[in-house]
Amino acid sequence: MKTELETTIADVCKNVFDVEVSVDLARPDEQFGDYATNVAMQLAGRLNKNPREIAETLAASLRAKLAETISEISVAGPGFLNLRLTDEALAKSAQTTPTKTLAGKTVVTEYSDPNPFKVLHVGHLYTSIVGSAISNLLQAAGANVHRVNFGGDVGLHVGKTMWAILQDLGGEYPEKLADIPEDDRSEWMAKNYVAGTQAYETDDVTKAEIIAANKRVYQLHADSDHDSPFAQIYWTCRQWSYDYFDTFYARINTPFEKYYPESETAPVGLQTVQEQLERGVFARSDGAVVFEGEKYGLHTRVFINSEGLPTYEAKDVGLSIKKWDDYHFDKSVIITGNDIIEYMKVVLKAIEQFQPELAGRTVHLTHGNVKLAGGIKMSSRKGNFLRAVDVLDMVADASRALNAEAPEGAILGAVKYALLKQRPGADIIFDPQESVAIEGNSGPYLQYAHARARSILSKAGEQENGGLTDLQPDERSLLRKISEYPEVVERATNELMPHHICTYLYELAQSFNRFYEHNRVIDDERQAVRLRLVERYADTLKNGLELLGITAPERM
Repeated sequence: MKTELETTIADVCKNVFDVEVSVDLARPDEQFGDYATNVAMQLAGRLNKNPREIAETLAASLRAKLAETISEISVAGPGFLNLRLTDEALAKSAQTTPTKTLAGKTVVTEYSDPNPFKVLHVGHLYTSIVGSAISNLLQAAGANVHRVNFGGDVGLHVGKTMWAILQDLGGEYPEKLADIPEDDRSEWMAKNYVAGTQAYETDDVTKAEIIAANKRVYQLHADSDHDSPFAQIYWTCRQWSYDYFDTFYARINTPFEKYYPESETAPVGLQTVQEQLERGVFARSDGAVVFEGEKYGLHTRVFINSEGLPTYEAKDVGLSIKKWDDYHFDKSVIITGNDIIEYMKVVLKAIEQFQPELAGRTVHLTHGNVKLAGGIKMSSRKGNFLRAVDVLDMVADASRALNAEAPEGAILGAVKYALLKQRPGADIIFDPQESVAIEGNSGPYLQYAHARARSILSKAGEQENGGLTDLQPDERSLLRKISEYPEVVERATNELMPHHICTYLYELAQSFNRFYEHNRVIDDERQAVRLRLVERYADTLKNGLELLGITAPERM
């Protein structure tokens, strides 16, 4: 509806004043109407006329043009046009199906990005939840979305972990892996990563051994070695990590289409950087290959180290190329923490020199650290991080403290909403008690609101709901709020910001509560109309929650 009105107003401006103008309708306070525009003031300077006179002229033309859609057009202030929809048009605009603005487009979303041999921390939980919600938004807009993941199965962190594992096993004895209990495997590997990191940073002899182990891991892939004792330990532990990831993603209902391991992207990145070195994109420096970012207002980064191994930067080059080759995307969305903003600028600027289309279609979204109230930034290098499962357990404990044994869906809803309602970018403060509150801006509150609406509909039984015409003020006010949903979804999709959905759903639930407090639904002479409103409200809540990856229960 909004887009149709904007187009019509622009057409009228062209016909009446022979001027092309961009029209952007806003939502004014309800007392002024359903939409408002300052297009008359935009035209005033170009036409050298009084904006209010222009607005009056436009209003007269629009009243005739939009007679079936607009019940009232008024001019306010210096020249604002306020439009009030007919009840029929308002009902038509209150749809739960998002506009397919991205139909036919291919989008790759990359998020979570855990490293094998390390444990999933709260940052992985956050990016998994936000990435999934953004993917849902893009998919609802009609895009063909490919959800992918990326992780380091090669690299120095693997060398550190493998060195420590060999110390723990007493040598290259893969048969001893059978002694590690299945439930302890991920923690055992994480513990060895911390031990290897500490040894690397404190002892030069050990550092050299870890560097050698790192090279051995790369060589395993080059030789396709699965049989040597060292290889058996590596491949077994890598698979343990993948199984651990899959289990966790299934628990939070965040599926992925493809996982790109660094062992696959590293050769592509290494070859590409070497080729572009000969073409002058990269340069040699102290035995390494670098991209001199200062030429572009950035900083220099190493893409191939002095040992001849690809760095994270080269692996990311390889990843971008593989994603492009696999999907030929219209847009690639990468979601990471704020700590690699400058890093990604350099990587994308380097790619821009030889594949500008690929770089131009890539969007890098970032977020801050997830902290408990008054929390501290956690580090997996030091071993004092907050694990992803810790967050879920905290919420379950907080729920039990309220004397409620919440189902997994409610716990997930609480966690997801608590993280998604905050605008991405700055640090995220997570409060387990607040997340499970049945009152206030929380996931359980909205899940309960949906269940409550379905309960009202259930009590009414099998009855034909009425049409949404000749509405009373409170009825129309609720329908007006429902009608904002498609616009909110479009904004959230365009900006890749799911928090807009959270804000709207909370406001919608509050609007319904005010309506329901003063208006009987069951056994009222307007029952049929109000049941239709409750149904539209419940459907909108459900659709919005599902976009966020949150279940909408029929009862709680």
